[in-house]
Amino acid sequence: MTEENLQQDALFMGLITMLSQGVMQHLGKIADPLSGKVEKNIEAAKATIDLILMLKNKTKGNLGPEEERFMSNVLTNLQLNYVEEMDSSKKESPN
Repeated sequence: MTEENLQQDALFMGLITMLSQGVMQHLGKIADPLSGKVEKNIEAAKATIDLILMLKNKTKGNLGPEEERFMSNVLTNLQLNYVEEMDSSKKESPN
């Protein structure tokens, strides 16, 4: 693997990491690094999860095994956290 390919792999994984951190912020799991506040925006979290899923589908067959595994693990983790937040939101707001 060339140096350029290694750099491209690192940039791709960095992009997925950056997007996943945004999801965790939107889910209220981590604080916004700029404001230090924890705020929830479930719709933004879902939109970003959908964006990562689209990237996974569009890059299918073009990723190495490590990248595939990384992306699948990130998506699974984000989706589980999203479901957890949706469940806790339903419990907090009785109808």
